[in-house]
Order: sequence, then structure tokens, then C-alpha cells
Amino acid sequence: MKRVQNQRSFYISATSVIIAVSVIAGCSGTSTNTGAGTTGTGSTGTASQSPGTKPAETKTKEAPFKISVMLKSFSNDNASPDSKVWKQVEEYTNTKLDLQFTPDASYLDKMNITLASGSMPSAIFVVNVKLPAVANAIKGGAFWEIGPYLKDYPNLSKANQTILNNTSVNGKYYGLYTTRPIGRMGISYRKDWLDNLGMKEPKTIDEFYNMLKAFTNNDPDQNGKNDTYGMVVTKYPGPWDIMQTWFGAPNKWGVKDGKLVPAHLTPEYMEALKFYKKLYDEKLVNQDFAVYDSAKWNDPIVNGKAGVAVDVADRSYQIDEKLKTVDPKGTIDLIGAVSGPAGLHNQPTTGYAGVFLISKSTVKTEAELRKVLEFFDKTNDKEMQALLGYGIEGTHYKMDNGKLVTILTINDNMGPDINNKNMNQLSLQIPYIIPELFKPSTPLRIKANEVMKENEKIIVANPAEPFTSNTFTQKGAQLDQIVEDARVKFIVGKTDEAGFKADMDLWRKSGGDDYTKEMNEAYAGVKK
Repeated sequence: MKRVQNQRSFYISATSVIIAVSVIAGCSGTSTNTGAGTTGTGSTGTASQSPGTKPAETKTKEAPFKISVMLKSFSNDNASPDSKVWKQVEEYTNTKLDLQFTPDASYLDKMNITLASGSMPSAIFVVNVKLPAVANAIKGGAFWEIGPYLKDYPNLSKANQTILNNTSVNGKYYGLYTTRPIGRMGISYRKDWLDNLGMKEPKTIDEFYNMLKAFTNNDPDQNGKNDTYGMVVTKYPGPWDIMQTWFGAPNKWGVKDGKLVPAHLTPEYMEALKFYKKLYDEKLVNQDFAVYDSAKWNDPIVNGKAGVAVDVADRSYQIDEKLKTVDPKGTIDLIGAVSGPAGLHNQPTTGYAGVFLISKSTVKTEAELRKVLEFFDKTNDKEMQALLGYGIEGTHYKMDNGKLVTILTINDNMGPDINNKNMNQLSLQIPYIIPELFKPSTPLRIKANEVMKENEKIIVANPAEPFTSNTFTQKGAQLDQIVEDARVKFIVGKTDEAGFKADMDLWRKSGGDDYTKEMNEAYAGVKK
């Protein structure tokens, strides 16, 4: 889902915390970020002073530092320098901004052209540092390594270590990531159906299976018809990836005897496959899952045909709010995961939607680098996360009994002086404080945030996430397709365990062995 859409879901309802944030702007401490070329006074850029004391002698304010940033846009009418939001960001950070908004549909092409030209802005947004053009640019020394500097900044120093690792390149940090909840996966299910059947919330894989079986065979909607099934699955392979971690399978790569092993070559992966086949054979999932459009994922649950979806926790309240419009008695509930042979585990996201890289050709000195880092650090203050994410109180929203009420939405026409469209694309959200600032409007939205937070304790990290492979750069799509085709064939009964093994042998011969070797060489290098 696009970042701009995700942001809106967070901000549709809010507590009065945001009012307090506005009131205390500039009063949040005075710890100084020193370092070459900086004269800042901490994250707010202001100094505190006790009432009634003589004002301290003021120093001449530095001229605004010029920063250019290339970033995505998801609407045609972007904010401009005439916008009050743009101006407030500049004033707060003491910068002169050149925000180069580029449409999402053409962003990759524009990014590749910009990287090839060598003429880059101060910072450029990239979806993944492992894209060939980006990886080559990093390898060629086009961007600053920022890892050693992060500790010097109040907000950036709070970056999540797992997410940093996921964005790293062979153990080094080049990018400032844009946050996404890392423990985002969950199990959404028809709570009213479970209650009708007198069953309890599942805690184990076996109980999860029993729930799907009852939803299929025991008339959970009590309409006297055999017209329901357990879980809706789409051609998007995410649910299978999530559930395999319940069985103890690795997240893409595992470590055995000190070496990286692909997840699909482990015994735990095969155990998960056998479970999926059992669900398919007993018709506890839709039989057309391999071709079912993921855009219609919610429909069978809303329409009373299916009872479960395994996907992001957000899906729970999306389904619930739609379900209420067609069946007021229908209710959805949510859990993070169920326990398997190896305990409680869950598939994480990478924790980010992309990263900002800082160009060495434009940001030439360490002093200038620190200026850019200070800018991004300040945009992560509470005041700036609120401003970039939603806009100006009284203009873009108002507070009503502690709840945020929209005045203008992303679809409204805005004059240039109040346009805030796509300013949220600049927001890193480090630390991730959105759930603290904005209280969700429904109990299920609140629970979704709680589940995502709890999931962080049980996520299965990918130990190979930081590494790149020349073979995978060239053949990755082909290799991934071999695995996915083999998985589907096994689930639907077109091949057996021996046939799956033969498909994995094909994977090895098609470049999988070279890929594994290269990943292990990178892994060993970092360990040393």
C-alpha cells in the first residue's frame, strides 16, 4: 500500500496528545548536537529559559542550509514552496528546501537516470538498496556511509537495529529508512463465527486448523447451509510465508552450522508445505488460491463465505469496518500468531518502505553531511512528524472531544498556500511514535497496534537481509519463480515430496548453488 495511504489510516482519529505536542514545541530539552559544521541546540533548535530570568545573549542565526531531496509523490498536485507546511518545515529546521517530487509510476526510471548521470540531489529516496543501479552506485562510492554518525543525533540514534540491519549493505549503513511496523503480520478471523461454535481463540497450530475445519463444516453462520470455508488465500504468497515461520522455518534464510541455508531447503519448510496441502485437500481454503486476485482478498469474509485471513494486522479493521455495513452483528478479531513445534514465531516485514541515501557529489564534506543528518533528525521530532504526516491544525484538521476530525483530505483541492500533499513522503518516523501520538478510533484499531508491538518479540529476522549477490541480481526472478511454482504444485497435488525435491535440484542448477555460495561468502566476511 502506498505510503500516503498508510499515513492517512493512522491520522483519521487522534487523541489530544497532538495538542500537547503543539503547545510544547521548542521546549523539549537543549541537548546540543555538536560535530563539524553544526551550531544546533538539540532537536528543537531552541533554548529553554526559566520565567523571569534575563534573556541570554542571542547569537546571529545561521543562514538556512540548502538541501535538495528527490522523493516519491502519489498525486499530481504536490506541495510547493508557497505551502505553509513547507515553510514551517524550513523554519523549524533552518533550511532552504528543494523537494523534487517524482510520480511513483515513473520513479524507478527517474531514479536510474539520476544515478547514472552522477548529478544527484543532497538526498535521494530508493525503495531498496539492493536494486542493481543502487547497489552499483553504493559500491562505487556515490553515497556517504552514515552508520558512524547516527549515535550523535537524538532521534536517529533511536533507529531500530533490526531495521537498520535490513537496510545495510554488507554490514554498513548508508540509508535513513522510512519506518513501517516490523511486527505487522497477524491472523484476522470472524469472532462471531467462533462464538457461534462455542470455540476459543486458537493458541496453537492444531487449534488454528480446528478453527478452519469448523468454519468449513459446522455452519458457523448458522444459516443451515454448507456455504462457508475456513481461510481465504490469494495468489500473493504472503500467507504461506507467514505460516511457515509457525513451524520453525526460517525467514528466507536460516543459519545451520554457521552457514546460511535457504528456507525452502529446510525440513521445517517441508512440514509447513504438508500442512498447506492438508488445508487444500480438505477444502479449508479456496481452491482457486493460485489465481485469486489479492485486490478481492476481503470480499469472501465480508460476504460471509470465509472466516480467516492471514496477512497484515491492518486487514482486521479494514474487514471489520466493511463487514459492519452489510452485517451489523458480524465481528472480526485479531491475534498475532499461533504456537508451533519451535514455540511462538511470526514473519516480520523488513520494517521500512525505502531509504534516503546522501550523495557525496553534492554533500561534499563531513560538515555538510552533518547538516543533512541534522535536518532529517529534526524532521523526526514529534512536532514535525505531526506536521509532515497530517498538516496544520485548524487548516487540515480540527480536534473534537479529543478526536481528530478531517477538514481537508488528500482528494481535496487545496490552494498553494495550504497544500500539504506528499509532504509525508519526507517523514522517516524515527523513532516510530505514531501510535503514541494518534489514538486509533476503534477498539480493533487499538488492538492492531498492540498486536504489532507484541509481534516484535517473536519475529524471525532474515540473517541474510543485508547481503547482495551477483547471481541473484541476474537470475533472482527466475529462481524465486521456481520455488513458488514448486510450492503451488505440491499444495494442489500436482507433485509429491520427491517431485518437490527435483524442483529444488533444478533451483540449485539454475543458479541457486551460486547464489547460496555468494551469500555465504558475504556472511562470512561480515562475521570476520
